[in-house]
Amino acid sequence: MELHTLVALTTGVTLLTCVLAVVGIHIYAAGGAQRAALIDRLSYTGELPDSGRRRRFRTLDRRLRRTTPGRKLELRLAATGLDVTPGEFLVGMLAAAAALWLVGAAALAPFFGPIAGLCGIWAALRFLDWQRQRRIERFIGQLPELARILANATQAGLALRTAIGMAAEELEAPAGEELAKVADQLSVGHSLDDALGELADRLPSRELVVLVTTLVLSNKAGGQVVSALRNLTETLEERKETRREIRTQLAQVTMTSYAVPVLGIGALFLMDGVKDGALARMTGSPIGQACVIIAFGLYAIGFVLIRRMSRIDV
Repeated sequence: MELHTLVALTTGVTLLTCVLAVVGIHIYAAGGAQRAALIDRLSYTGELPDSGRRRRFRTLDRRLRRTTPGRKLELRLAATGLDVTPGEFLVGMLAAAAALWLVGAAALAPFFGPIAGLCGIWAALRFLDWQRQRRIERFIGQLPELARILANATQAGLALRTAIGMAAEELEAPAGEELAKVADQLSVGHSLDDALGELADRLPSRELVVLVTTLVLSNKAGGQVVSALRNLTETLEERKETRREIRTQLAQVTMTSYAVPVLGIGALFLMDGVKDGALARMTGSPIGQACVIIAFGLYAIGFVLIRRMSRIDV
């Protein structure tokens, strides 16, 4: 009788242990999923637009953001305003590089495959820089109107935080989007210095730095914000016109800088079209490969020099 009771007790304890183990595993898995979702939400700094679409490569995104290059890439993507995560951009860039590798190897010669792949990676990163600079230029164009709205709001007796929220509602993108992020940061307890400093880091420009410095100093020292913003509005209007004139004058030089490497690539296709297999034979020896690499290097140097000579900082 005692043996039967011991067996029943042991069986009951074993079953209870199994049930608790299953429940514990379930709770652990659910907690892990909730933790991953929370990390995924908190990892985004609010830079991505809320499009509602399903994000891809979430695991890759989390791993990228733990690295310094991944955080820099996320900051660059945030400055462009594109609805793309770091993982999506990295996968897309590598896929494009692989496709260009295959196309270059098939259309020209196997030697040009790696060069085409590297050019694809370079073009993707240059696209980010171009998109970022384009957004910065649009933001700079809205700075005079932004300063005017802030001046009118502060003159009406509104606090600077309230004036920023009002400007975020009235202005279009990208100024409206960026100011909305600043207003959200201020609403959750961030200081004005930190919120405006992050804005200047996302969209670096001299004009924005001047505006941020004016607002921060006026907020700290309690100076005449209205008069400072009025004077800043006139200055920004003049700089806007000056930048427009310089951009018009240098349009031909800018096109020349892009035409130089395009002519070099076109010459390769022309050579291969005139005599089929010419590039394969040329790159079949170390001397030919060295000559091609040197030629590409010279085209790259020419592109950089033309861009540097045509750059005028205002």
